[in-house]
Amino acid sequence: MDLKKIGSNVKFVYGGVCAARGFKANGVQCGLAHKPLGEMAEANAAANNAIPTAKKKNDLAMIVADTECTAAAVYTTNKVKGAPILVTKEHLADGKARAVIVNSVNANTCNPDGYEKATKMCQLAADALGIDEKDVIVASTGVIGQVLPIEPIANGIKPLVEGLNYGGNKSALEAIMTTDTQPKEVAVEFEVGGKTCVMGAMLKGSGMIHPNMATTLTFITTDTNISAEMLQRALSDNVKVTLNRASVDGDTSTNDMVCVMASGTAGNAEITAEDADFGAFSNALYNVLLNLARMMAKDGEGATKLIECAVTGAKDEQTAETVAKSVICSSLLKSMIFGEDANAGRIYCAVGYADAEFDISKVDIDMASKGGSIALGRQGCVTEFDEEVAKRVLAEDEIQIIVSLGEGSGTAVCWGCDLTYDYVKINGDYRS
Repeated sequence: MDLKKIGSNVKFVYGGVCAARGFKANGVQCGLAHKPLGEMAEANAAANNAIPTAKKKNDLAMIVADTECTAAAVYTTNKVKGAPILVTKEHLADGKARAVIVNSVNANTCNPDGYEKATKMCQLAADALGIDEKDVIVASTGVIGQVLPIEPIANGIKPLVEGLNYGGNKSALEAIMTTDTQPKEVAVEFEVGGKTCVMGAMLKGSGMIHPNMATTLTFITTDTNISAEMLQRALSDNVKVTLNRASVDGDTSTNDMVCVMASGTAGNAEITAEDADFGAFSNALYNVLLNLARMMAKDGEGATKLIECAVTGAKDEQTAETVAKSVICSSLLKSMIFGEDANAGRIYCAVGYADAEFDISKVDIDMASKGGSIALGRQGCVTEFDEEVAKRVLAEDEIQIIVSLGEGSGTAVCWGCDLTYDYVKINGDYRS
């Protein structure tokens, strides 16, 4: 899909999490993968006309910085939290990190020995790298409620570390994919205080995706010099308007984590306040997370179309966001987009039950894509429209729904996907 750029001070580059100076990565197949997951990934790949994920794909990844980094993270709001989140929170209490270790296939969640296993993963990584265990971020994704076997991970550490390299982003990215059919990574170059900085990221996420947070593991690296406090502020602020505005199926996972490590090797003066340098950094982060959010929504399990809902004319941003989320989360609307049926009443319905105050008689609705644009409703009423034009609009794989509330200057954009037969097929036997 085409990358979207906001602002002029960013340039897209290649390299994912290895794009920034001084970051190595690698991924290996340590033996966690099992047949049901392979079949599940292939089903999602077939639904998306993508290349099937190999049954023997990488399942263990590592990212390592040459030097100690400032670090920050945000986590799922689910009351049930995977053991890796509990351990990572403890390790990032000092705002420092040096490495990430992450596995797919098994979420290490709702297990009596989960904390012990997550801690052991950090110990294994730290011993192999010669660093402090508390400088390791740990993450897991996959099936919930199955005991995580530590032996395959222990056996995989040596080849994982030996294979670390400054171009290892692809092998690391493969290792975190579950039902994903497309790799999701972005990197940008930008300027801070006269110095060229780079930021790169990779994300996994296809199902169990819903705002606060969207289900994802996201790892971001940058060579920018920024304090841990300002790094946390930038991350928290930008996740709210990107990943937290994407939804596939209304289910918020237990293992969601977005973490960022900043090495400071770009040589800019440390960012310690909300000044122009912080603004440049925050804009770069926004561009990275915006594009990852769009990629994640478009690659939703079984999905064939990306839905973008842009709400304008709200009395404030919160109202606009609430309405946009209501639209992209509507099962009826998602089914309508899949069936390519321009049923404007379903859009008005989703707008109308949003938990926000506005005058429905002022609401206008339009729909657009590369196939054209069409007015579907004006002042709370469905309008007559050309069905042939509507078909051309809905035949594209990215559909935009524009809702104007007519009451103010508040705006928000949220992203979702259509609901297809294949979503049920993929999730009907996720575990077994």
